Amino acid sequence: MNTHSLRTLFCALIALFAMTSCDGGMQRSPNGQLKLAHDVSPSGALSLTLYHNSDNGKVEVLNINNVGIDTESGHGEGLIFKGVTGPVLHVDDYAMISGKRSQCHNEANEYIYCLEDGDGNEVRIVARLYNDGLAFRYETEALEGEVVTGEHTQYVFADGIKRWTQPYAVGYEDFYFPNTDGVAHNKGRQWNMPALFQPGEATFVLLAEANVLRDQCGAYLANTDNASTYEVELVEERFTCPTEWKSPWRLAIVGSLADVVESTLVTDVSDPCRLEDTSWIKPGVVSWVYWAYNHGSQDYQIVKQYIDFADTLDLPYVLIDAEWDVMHNGGTLPDALAYSQSKGVKPMIWYNSSTAWCSGPGPGYRLNDPESRDREFAWISGMGVKGVKVDFFGADNIEMMNYYLDILDAAAKHKLMVNFHGATIPRGWQRTYPNFMSSEAVYGAEWYNNNGRLTPNAAWHNNTLPFTRNVIGPMDYTPCAFTDSQNPHITTHAHELALTIVFESTLQHLADRPSGFLDQPAEVQQLIANLPTAWDDTKLLSGYPGEWVAMARRSGDTWYVGIMNGLDTEQSIAVDWSFLGKGEYCVQSFGDVEGEARAWDLASQSSAKATAMPNTIHMAPRGGYVAVIKTVK
Repeated sequence: MNTHSLRTLFCALIALFAMTSCDGGMQRSPNGQLKLAHDVSPSGALSLTLYHNSDNGKVEVLNINNVGIDTESGHGEGLIFKGVTGPVLHVDDYAMISGKRSQCHNEANEYIYCLEDGDGNEVRIVARLYNDGLAFRYETEALEGEVVTGEHTQYVFADGIKRWTQPYAVGYEDFYFPNTDGVAHNKGRQWNMPALFQPGEATFVLLAEANVLRDQCGAYLANTDNASTYEVELVEERFTCPTEWKSPWRLAIVGSLADVVESTLVTDVSDPCRLEDTSWIKPGVVSWVYWAYNHGSQDYQIVKQYIDFADTLDLPYVLIDAEWDVMHNGGTLPDALAYSQSKGVKPMIWYNSSTAWCSGPGPGYRLNDPESRDREFAWISGMGVKGVKVDFFGADNIEMMNYYLDILDAAAKHKLMVNFHGATIPRGWQRTYPNFMSSEAVYGAEWYNNNGRLTPNAAWHNNTLPFTRNVIGPMDYTPCAFTDSQNPHITTHAHELALTIVFESTLQHLADRPSGFLDQPAEVQQLIANLPTAWDDTKLLSGYPGEWVAMARRSGDTWYVGIMNGLDTEQSIAVDWSFLGKGEYCVQSFGDVEGEARAWDLASQSSAKATAMPNTIHMAPRGGYVAVIKTVK
């Protein structure tokens, strides 16, 4: 019996047992807090409704009122529901080098919805109800060779709910505007993922996608026909369906804000690690020249300053950014690499992907074909380079997604870590290819160089990113500046320092010039010198998008707490320190000085208990607070 016949039998069995296997049309997550109801219209069309049981009662999160795929021939459309089976318990348990926690565990009840088009072609929806969200994808063997021209998936929300959405653009560099009308500074009404919605008082849902692999494209959202109906649009709307085709996972991360922020659902559904040896992959802090000196990597003497700075604070890495191919003023790239290694600082270097801004800074056209890419990576690896930053990518079509994966594969061969800039969002690659350390895909600190738009918006923007972009994976915002670039910042010193903890990036590039850090008190320098960039655990203590965030991250026996004020007025927030437990701790704190944006309120306690921590943290306008809490006993 061939595969197609087996699947036909499978669907027939599903139809036979559908009424007895799934609790009368209601599917549940393992803890019962998420429920997925399915409804079938008189014509046989399937629709799904997701519910969340919160402390405020049962909340209807969203409807999925349209499912299926478009093909050039019409197959895959007009799907008729045949049945559903499950649950089958699916367990994800795996270690991570990077991210929110070093050991990830999640469980889901998996259900399979079987559908057929008018010609009997089978399409399945594999849906997993996790405790923190819904993941589903399309699977089929019946459409091999069909030209896919789109996807039907629609997410329907209640009218008028709060949402935070970013206008669709290549590079993902804009604000996540708060809105209730589905327009939000975007007349085209096309939106990048992730996108955050608040369907209940204490219920939030983040829409995203994951496990976009070879020969697949990315997707975005569009609500052009109805402000509350968001359709999944494929970036590339013509590709040939292979044998045993599986779409990327569509994700709705659901729960309280803490459930959303702490979720690892993006990596839970992504392919396991494909690298046999990962011992050479080392997270760390990076000194970075671009923010203060746009063309600084041309100048050997300036590059040496950043190497010396990394050496002084014992930072593991320095990034030699764009235009190193024309380095002058006493040395060239090999000289800079040799000097870096003489100081014990591991170098990384920049490349133009030569797919979007091909006439921009160089070096360019060195990574575009397999032979030159392999030759280039062998050359720099032989000179001691530990990683590459690749910049200026095009849209998320199939060719571009394959190019990202080609770079990751080739870099892994030569033991090079990778940071993508001017690039796409993480979609689970940090699990599959753990040498993928970070991606920009954010309106970050480098925009202080470009215009004055970030200056008045940074505080609320910084307090929105932990609930949106950074949920799905590492984000190279390039945080922390105590001095000014071409345009000033008006966040406080404590706010800037908190960024390094609140924002997760496996390679954390520090924005400021060396003097900006070396002029700070010894306590600040010590924190930066010891700063982890990968975490054993992460907890959202409290927060609300755009207003404030209180994040705690643990590395070993030390908790790092970052709190930020997103408002232009003073703010005091209550903090529950019970997560620390009953031990004793050595505590060091960094806060705001009233009325002085660029001053420190420093305090330390050699022995304290959680009950001795301040119940309320007071922050200046656009201010912040940091605490380093190390277990004593």
